[in-house]
Amino acid sequence: MLMTIAIAFGALLLALLLFAATKPATFRVERSLAVQAPPERIFPLINDFHNWAAWSPFEKLDPAMKKTFSGVPSGPGAVYQWAGNGKAGEGRMEITGVKHDSLVTIDLNFLKPFPARNTAEFTLIPQGGATNVTWAVFGPMTFMGKVMCVFVSMDKMLGKDFAEGLANLKTVSEKPRQ
Repeated sequence: MLMTIAIAFGALLLALLLFAATKPATFRVERSLAVQAPPERIFPLINDFHNWAAWSPFEKLDPAMKKTFSGVPSGPGAVYQWAGNGKAGEGRMEITGVKHDSLVTIDLNFLKPFPARNTAEFTLIPQGGATNVTWAVFGPMTFMGKVMCVFVSMDKMLGKDFAEGLANLKTVSEKPRQ
């Protein structure tokens, strides 16, 4: 009886691993939102890591999170490192590319809880009196990531945070200037 259970468990585990192996080798999660502000008002909130505390949902994960800024103050070469609790994890972001008022590309490296290297992009496209802001992250999907995605959708897991962050960015960007 015990041998039958062990064989059945092994077969299920093998089926799970084979199914995970069929998942895509890369992933992409993105959300967009129309912001009633010009790109030049939104862009500095993204292009300068010092401004992320005003809108990023990840800043709230650990109020005691240790943050370090280095490199240039904003734009390519600006670096933001963090180390926080289990929710915030630990990692490093560096702005690697900018197209003035329209695109910010970020090298995103997670150290904890799981090592990963991805790319984040913010795209700002003017549309009448508004700006369509898109927040995307993409990169390779490790085998362990594929196994996790059998049970948890990466899009659902990150998508809600991106939607919250864009809503916060909208609120901050649309506030009247003082």
